[in-house]
Amino acid sequence: MSSGDLFAAEPPAGSVPLAERLRPAMLDEVVGQAHLLGEGKPLRLAFSSGRLHSMILWGPPGVGKTTLARLMAEAFEADFIALSAVFSGVKEIREAVQRAQMARERGRHTILFVDEVHRFNKAQQDAFLPFVEQGLLTFIGATTENPSFEVNAALLSRAAVYVLKSLDEAELTVLFERARQTADAALVIDDAARDRILGFADGDGRRLIGLVEQLVIAAQTAGVNPVTAEFVDQALSRNLRRFDKGGDAFYDQISAMHKSVRGSNPDAALYWLCRMLDGGADPRYIGRRLVRMASEDIGLADPRALEMTLQACAAYERLGSPEGELMLAQATVFLACATKSNAVYTAYKAVRRFIAEDGSRPVPMHLRNAPTKLMKSMGHGDGYRYAHDEIEGYAAGEQYLPDGVDTQPWYQPTDRGMEARIREKLDHLRALDRGAGKPGRD
Repeated sequence: MSSGDLFAAEPPAGSVPLAERLRPAMLDEVVGQAHLLGEGKPLRLAFSSGRLHSMILWGPPGVGKTTLARLMAEAFEADFIALSAVFSGVKEIREAVQRAQMARERGRHTILFVDEVHRFNKAQQDAFLPFVEQGLLTFIGATTENPSFEVNAALLSRAAVYVLKSLDEAELTVLFERARQTADAALVIDDAARDRILGFADGDGRRLIGLVEQLVIAAQTAGVNPVTAEFVDQALSRNLRRFDKGGDAFYDQISAMHKSVRGSNPDAALYWLCRMLDGGADPRYIGRRLVRMASEDIGLADPRALEMTLQACAAYERLGSPEGELMLAQATVFLACATKSNAVYTAYKAVRRFIAEDGSRPVPMHLRNAPTKLMKSMGHGDGYRYAHDEIEGYAAGEQYLPDGVDTQPWYQPTDRGMEARIREKLDHLRALDRGAGKPGRD
């Protein structure tokens, strides 16, 4: 046992959690991550090269990040120091550095493993950066969040990033059988019960092992053998599926839902909606995103979309869950099936970009308000043409943009849905502008 381990002596086998008993002792025992650990793959080469390097292991919970770090320490005969960014600060980092210096005096290198490194702030991450650069420490960070956003650039530039994946059904099945054999080889778990447990695990190997451990204890206590799917439902309180409300899983799923709506696929949009609700997402947040979709991806091609989503949000506020979720589903399907246009969204971004790059131009005198005699005497409102008094209720050729800004058709309606009629109307008005012989909507 390396000096960085937390326990000075091995506890009795019966008291060791199943997950610890199943922790791989060699690389070939690791389940999953074939894209990194297969022959000729990056992490396999890192192990066989004989040369340590700092790295960040990015992936969802329960896929082997800590295991790989420990195996790295054993393969290179290095001291292993593990910190959790949730419970550690600069003080613990300094203590780790002191231990690494002592290990160096004994001729041993140190691997510093920081779990949930994304929870360290910039100052904390900077605290061990000099020692990584000096070679005193090899840094291995584990994170469930995108390191591009959560790890400072200096540290990120000195560490290779390896992306770990959730375990698929075949990999979970292998791990399940190992867990069952280790926990109670005589216990029979039928296929339906196994599939139920694999579903509850949701790609998380650590969760799978924990579920098997709970199930074995429940079956032994109840004297049940074989174990059926019904017993699984009775014995295990179903955990929510993986859904980090502040992390990448959250934004990936809402992104998938948004893209499904934009792609006019109601079935996929409903799937992601239900996935998010099943995972514990706040329905109010989903409602706000639906309102955004109604304007960004549908807009004036079907103005009912905005009305529908606002009504769905209001209905949810009145009914709550689960009844109100049906209104969100209805709005989701409507948006997915509605005629699509991003013309308003595109125009909005174009105008914002133009204003950001342009100066602060004054409002033309004829468009200024003149509530006082002084303002009138200064020319405010002079020459303004009241549109309602003009032919067709339109002041052809009138100028509404600041002086010096050429008339630009930022808003370009599509020929779909209601926007087709809007296009016809604007084409007619621009023709009137050209006929007036004045700067207008050309």
